[in-house]
Amino acid sequence: MELQVLNAQGKAASTLAASDAVFAREYNEALVHQVVVGFQANARSGNRAQMTRAEVRHSTKKPWKQKGTGNARAGMTSSPIWRGGGRAFPNKPDENFSHKINRKMFRAGMATILSQLARDGRLSVVENFAVDAPKTKLVAGALKDMGISEALIVTDSIDNNLYLATRNLPHVAAVAAHNVDPVSLLNFKRVLFTKAAVAKIEESYK
Repeated sequence: MELQVLNAQGKAASTLAASDAVFAREYNEALVHQVVVGFQANARSGNRAQMTRAEVRHSTKKPWKQKGTGNARAGMTSSPIWRGGGRAFPNKPDENFSHKINRKMFRAGMATILSQLARDGRLSVVENFAVDAPKTKLVAGALKDMGISEALIVTDSIDNNLYLATRNLPHVAAVAAHNVDPVSLLNFKRVLFTKAAVAKIEESYK
């Protein structure tokens, strides 16, 4: 698989030979869906909580007498069918949302996503992407010169300057190759890999 290497003006300057196992894999929609759903599920904090009928604030007084009013029988206002009552089957913080994703499946899913990005022309390679100072305008200017407004920048390692320079741009993010995730790859319109990052990705997902 040949990946386009862009110059500072965003033009194709050369090509980079990449592994077919990582960047030319056949698309598998079911696998990608499973990997993305599993990743998002495993990221959930599970901190939501609802109250049972024993935990809500309520009076234990019977709302009205048992017979003669024409209303349905009611014992107390904490009933789950009453407004403000407790939940019959409440959500609790100890609920487990995790999905098991096998390592082999995750690697195959990531390679499938990278391959589709390359086919769609959304994945490009640059020689290197670094800034001399932690200034947002340096990254914004470099991307503007390349004709790119939104991008996920993947490098072999993130230095402090690049991290600080990209965190205030709403549609730009920088991540190290070993931290790249399927949701970010799919959400960004463009993905820029450095040559060193491509080598690390190939080593991880072959």
